[in-house]
Amino acid sequence: MSQPSPSSLRSALPWVLLHAGLLGLGGVALALPAPAQGWGVLVVVVAYAAALPATCRWAGRPDLVPLAVLCALVSLFQVLPDWALVEVAGTLRFPDTGGPRVGDAVPVAMALMWTAPLFVAVALAGGRPGRAAAVAAMVFLGAEVAAPWVGLWEPVGDTVRVAGVAVYVLPAEAALGWAVALAAGLVREASWPRRVGAALAVSTFYTGALVLCHLALDVADRTLTV
Repeated sequence: MSQPSPSSLRSALPWVLLHAGLLGLGGVALALPAPAQGWGVLVVVVAYAAALPATCRWAGRPDLVPLAVLCALVSLFQVLPDWALVEVAGTLRFPDTGGPRVGDAVPVAMALMWTAPLFVAVALAGGRPGRAAAVAAMVFLGAEVAAPWVGLWEPVGDTVRVAGVAVYVLPAEAALGWAVALAAGLVREASWPRRVGAALAVSTFYTGALVLCHLALDVADRTLTV
């Protein structure tokens, strides 16, 4: 059996340190009482988004910097579908653990919390949209299971749930991974306005996917229970 080369181990070290730091510091932030908890989570996600491009370069993967930037931009816009789920659909709730909130509904920290799962999903998939959809589904499934337990968010209202997870979000989150991978390839060398526009388009696509998935599952559930 071949052993990992020293160079491959060195290239993996930056990723290990970055994500170990994310998990470790995130755990510390979540252990804090409110309102320090909300502020702590905000600091951690901002630090991750800022450190991600530098980590790409340190790991010898400057080609991943555009993906890191796009994931952060998409994450900024993800406050909008979250806000719609809280205020319009009534299927999501974010406990108030401190820190600034958008419309008194969504923590500002959520504006960068999507960066890590989106980057990990697309990077692990090698930028291939189909694979990114499959990896994103697994990554976000873990996030949806863990989120209510650690107090980040929780599904509420009349939604189909399995093991506490709102089922309708999973196909939409898989579609989100696909869309980010596709957009990353299209705007890799684009200007900043085009990258921002692509990020907004991806988030808008995700919002529509959420609505359609929720509608489809609601209709299916009502049909099966008649």
